[in-house]
Amino acid sequence: MKQKTEKALINVSKKTFIQVTVLLLALMIAAIVMTYVIPQGRFGTLEDGTVDYLDYQRVEGSSGISIIKGIFAPVLVFASGDGITLIMLSLFLLVISAAFQVMNDAGGINVLIGSVSERFKNRKNLLIVAVAFVFMCFGAFLGLFEEMLTMLPIVTALCVLIGFDSFTGFLISIIACGFGFASAITNPFTVILASEIIKTNPMEHIWYRIIIFAVMFLLLLGFIFLYIRKIKKDPTASLTYAHDEKLRQNVTENGVVNDTPGAKKTKTVYTVFLLVSLVLIIVASSVPALRSYTVVILLAYFLIFGIVAGLICMKNAKAVFGSFLKGLLGALPTLVFIALASSIKYIFDEGSIMPTIIHGINTFAEGKNIFVVALVIYAIVLVLEFFISSSTAKAVLVMGILSVVSVGLTKQMSVLLYTFADGYTNVLFPTSPVLLISLSMIELDYFKWVKKSVPLFLLNLALVIGFIILGIVIGF
Repeated sequence: MKQKTEKALINVSKKTFIQVTVLLLALMIAAIVMTYVIPQGRFGTLEDGTVDYLDYQRVEGSSGISIIKGIFAPVLVFASGDGITLIMLSLFLLVISAAFQVMNDAGGINVLIGSVSERFKNRKNLLIVAVAFVFMCFGAFLGLFEEMLTMLPIVTALCVLIGFDSFTGFLISIIACGFGFASAITNPFTVILASEIIKTNPMEHIWYRIIIFAVMFLLLLGFIFLYIRKIKKDPTASLTYAHDEKLRQNVTENGVVNDTPGAKKTKTVYTVFLLVSLVLIIVASSVPALRSYTVVILLAYFLIFGIVAGLICMKNAKAVFGSFLKGLLGALPTLVFIALASSIKYIFDEGSIMPTIIHGINTFAEGKNIFVVALVIYAIVLVLEFFISSSTAKAVLVMGILSVVSVGLTKQMSVLLYTFADGYTNVLFPTSPVLLISLSMIELDYFKWVKKSVPLFLLNLALVIGFIILGIVIGF
C-alpha cells in the first residue's frame, strides 16, 4: 500500500517562499520605522490590575525599538508573551504535515478520496455545497480556523479527483471556514468572548447574525461556482494547474483500488483516524475547560496516532518514520512565514506605539455621526487585524475600550463590528499564518490569490457596510 512520492505533500515553491518572505520583511522594516515616527504611549492600570484603556499616557523622551531587537524580532517573538502560542502553532503545523505525509505514502488519501469521489461522481456540485457549508459552520459556530489545516490536503485531493482543482478545495475548506469565522453566530473566540467582555447576551438578536451567515454563504458559493465554470471550459485556467498535475500522478480514478484486503484495511484505519480527529476538534472547541488546549490536544493526537495508523497500514517502521520526516522537512519553510508575520506585532509592542495608534483613532471617532463612528470602529479593528491576528487579544483590547465608552451604538452592534473586522481578513492579509500555510500547501502564489479574490472581498466589504448601516437603522 505504500505510495512513493518524490516531494513532500506540503511543498513551498522557491518563488512563493521568496515573494512572501520579501513582502513580510518589507512590513517588518515599515513597522520598525513607525516606532521612530509615532510617539510612544501606554495605557493606565485599574485597581484590580487590568488595563484602563481610557487612561492614555504619552511617554516622553524615548525613541523607537532598538535596531537589534527589530532585526531579530522573528526570533525574539518566540520568547514574548505570544511565544507559547506561536510555538504550539509551529509544532502543530509540523506534526499535521508529517502525519498527512505518512497517510499519503501509506495510500490513505488515495483510498479515501477514491471512495468519496465514487459516491458523489454524479453529484459533484452537491458535494461542493455540502463541504463548503460544513466548513463555514465550523467557523461560525465553533470558531475553528487553524485546526482546519488538517483537512485541507484531503479536501484538495478530493476536488482534484472529481474533476475540479486544489484551489476549489482551498475555497470550500479554508476560505469557507474563514468566512464562517467572520459571519459568526456562536463563535466562542469572537461573539461569545466579545459579548462577555462588553456584558451583553450573545444570543440576543441572533436572527440577524444568521441572516448575515446565509448571505455570505451565498456570496462565497457564487464565487466558487463562477471559478468552477471557468476551469471547466479551460482546465489550464486553474490557478493550481501545475500543482494538480503532480497530485494526479498519486491520486487518480484509475489508480484507486478499494476492493483489496489491504485497501479495505487502510480505508478503515484512516476513516477512524479522521473521524476521531473531527470529534476531538468539536469536543475540545465546545467544552470551555478544553477550548484553550484544542491545538495541544490535536497536536498530541496527530503525533501519536498519525504514526500508529501508518505502522498498521504500511507494516514498515522505517518507511513510516521516513515519511514522517519528509513531512516535517516539507513544512519547515512555512515556519519562516509564521515568525516574520508575528514579529510585526512584537515590534509594535516593544516600540510602545500600539496605545498611541489606538488612542489616535478613538480620538478621531469622538463627536462623529453614529454611522461614521461605526465605520471608524470597524476600520480600527481592520488596522489591528493586520498586526494582531489573535482574536482573543483584539477582543480584550477593542471590547475593553467599547465596554466603558458611550459612542451611541448598542452593545450587540459593537460585537458585530468586531466580528466583521476580525474574520474576513484572516484569509486576505499576508500577516495571517494560516493563509500563508494554506497557500503553500497548494503551491499558490500569495499575490495571485489577492488578485483573484479582489472581486470577492470588494463585494464582501459592500455587504458588510450594508449590514452595519441596516443594523443601526433597525436598532440591532
